[in-house]
Amino acid sequence: MDSVFSVGGVQRVTAFIAKELAKEHDVTIVTFDAPEDQDTTLYGLEEASIRYCFFSYPSVGWGRNLACKAYSAFYKQLRPQGRRSSDLYAHSSFPAPCRKALASLLNNGKYDVIVGVHAPLATRLATMRPLLDKGVRCIGWIHNSFEALFGPTFYMGPTLKRHCIYQLRKLDDTVVLCHDDAKRFSSYDSAFQPTVVYNPLTLQPGLPSQGTSRRFLTIGRFTYMHKGIDLLIEAFRLFAQRNTDWNLDIVGEGYEEQKYREAIARYGLEQRITIHPFTKQIQSFYQQAQVYVLSSRWEGMPLVLVEAMSHGLPVVSSNLPVCKEIMGHSALFFENGNAEQLAQRLLEATQIDWPSKSAEALSVAGRFRVENIIGQWKQLLGLN
Repeated sequence: MDSVFSVGGVQRVTAFIAKELAKEHDVTIVTFDAPEDQDTTLYGLEEASIRYCFFSYPSVGWGRNLACKAYSAFYKQLRPQGRRSSDLYAHSSFPAPCRKALASLLNNGKYDVIVGVHAPLATRLATMRPLLDKGVRCIGWIHNSFEALFGPTFYMGPTLKRHCIYQLRKLDDTVVLCHDDAKRFSSYDSAFQPTVVYNPLTLQPGLPSQGTSRRFLTIGRFTYMHKGIDLLIEAFRLFAQRNTDWNLDIVGEGYEEQKYREAIARYGLEQRITIHPFTKQIQSFYQQAQVYVLSSRWEGMPLVLVEAMSHGLPVVSSNLPVCKEIMGHSALFFENGNAEQLAQRLLEATQIDWPSKSAEALSVAGRFRVENIIGQWKQLLGLN
């Protein structure tokens, strides 16, 4: 994977699954982290017997690099739909010296199963499949939603949709995080049938919330648009015009933080909205909150929802398909991107039958206990 020794939901769930598998099987994490960045305390990795292999790509000569970039640009401009053109793009965006170096490293490990974590590495694993030892099982693990990967303004974008799926079809299987995404992939290409495995609850819940604090909570990295924290601040401004006693805690870090602080100050909400840095004791924030708010514009599978519900928190959420799939009718949903409707749901959340909604949340969270998930992974990896 790109990185396991950094903060993020993908890193956390990958570490958690690796720790569970390491209880009975040999597990190695191949990472592009620098060796000096190793910090096994970040996700409790020191508790497990896991090997770490640090890798960096070799340099590519300027001539080959120029040729690869030229074809990649050509491909993105013309958007060809053929399998051969997809393979040519795969090779231009993942030059032979890089493919061979990574394949050699993996072959030397004598692994029975290799999992490519996240869409870019899953597609690269597929591209170098012919270079890997025969018999090794190759799995892709997609952590973003179909829309986030292939929407017009996101990640790979529509230009690379056909290419990505052609490559993923070379793998033994591909894991996605919800049934809506699996349906959208297979509707686009009936030959591609991914497997759905939900992410498990990755922390030990603390004491449940008592539901008396009058505090909303949201947690997430401060990146452009993704978590919708800008939207939540705007919605809370509208909410605050009609409510004077509920406050909002935002837990996170990132390059958008100054923009959020400026918006809070501009609205005069410094006494009602507080930004807190990430903490390893995140359970304390769940315990002190009364309602969790997820304002994301897109998600693969938001771990924070399950964590919040495991502490008995009712949820206000954008109406993303994965959120509706996880929570059903137990949440208050608003139209994705609609600040006015979010403000209205915040008002409604202050009037809910909290004990009843809290019990619903705890019941939903129980479906995501690790013992209900890890068996699916073992079966997928052929470890049963």
